Amino acid sequence: MIKSCVTVALVPQIKTGPWIFWEDLEAGMAKASELGFDAIELFTASADAIEVPKLKELLAKYNLELAAVGTGAGKVIHGLTLTDPDSEIRKKAVSFISDMIDFGAAFGAPAIIGSMQGNILPGNDRKETMSWLAEGLNQLGKHADSEGVMLIYEPLNRYETNLLNTIEAGSKFVETLETKSVKLLADLFHMNIEEGNLEESILNWGKYIGHVHFADSNRRPMGFGHTSMKQIAEALKTVGYAGYASAEAFPYPNSDEAAEQTIREFSRWFK
Repeated sequence: MIKSCVTVALVPQIKTGPWIFWEDLEAGMAKASELGFDAIELFTASADAIEVPKLKELLAKYNLELAAVGTGAGKVIHGLTLTDPDSEIRKKAVSFISDMIDFGAAFGAPAIIGSMQGNILPGNDRKETMSWLAEGLNQLGKHADSEGVMLIYEPLNRYETNLLNTIEAGSKFVETLETKSVKLLADLFHMNIEEGNLEESILNWGKYIGHVHFADSNRRPMGFGHTSMKQIAEALKTVGYAGYASAEAFPYPNSDEAAEQTIREFSRWFK
């Protein structure tokens, strides 16, 4: 069964990003619970930004699960990526993500690698850069496995990375890794830009999908753009996807209405 999820960001430096709830964790959780969401996806500045016992207490209070934790603050705040030409920066990136893996694992939740994957920088060799990415994912995948969770890698659109942009490219890359603990994030916003056919990509590569970002073509909540959800929902069900559909979307027109729109659309397609 596919479960509903809404995003909560607690990082001031990413205030303009695509997250439904901001800053006030408990208020966001209370609203999510009121609307009937199953879980939250959490973005924090670091692995120790919120104490594990406190978060466990809040999740129990509002009958919510932690679906995943984002790692983007590692790049936004510290400038860390897995493909930086500087090996010391790559080591720091691995360390930052490892800490986030440990934080998420306390709740059985995976960490997501999105912007921290980085880019092939001007003057750098693609083959070498991809080897750095593989090295980082192998290390982190093995660590995630030791903690009993998966690691989620997100193919981003061409305007955000020049590494891997499609579910097919991501799947073929994951196949080459030594670790078997890396799954893909199928972000419907990015897929709308890069995929020739979203449902075919899901049907062809669905076994590699470990998380879904549920946002429309314009990154507003689902239903506010032109994404054709019927075929996508059917494809996810066909491949047996049983994870979360998480609203990583702009809080349009505001957080509460965005959350309400999301749960309506989730119920329409997945219940």
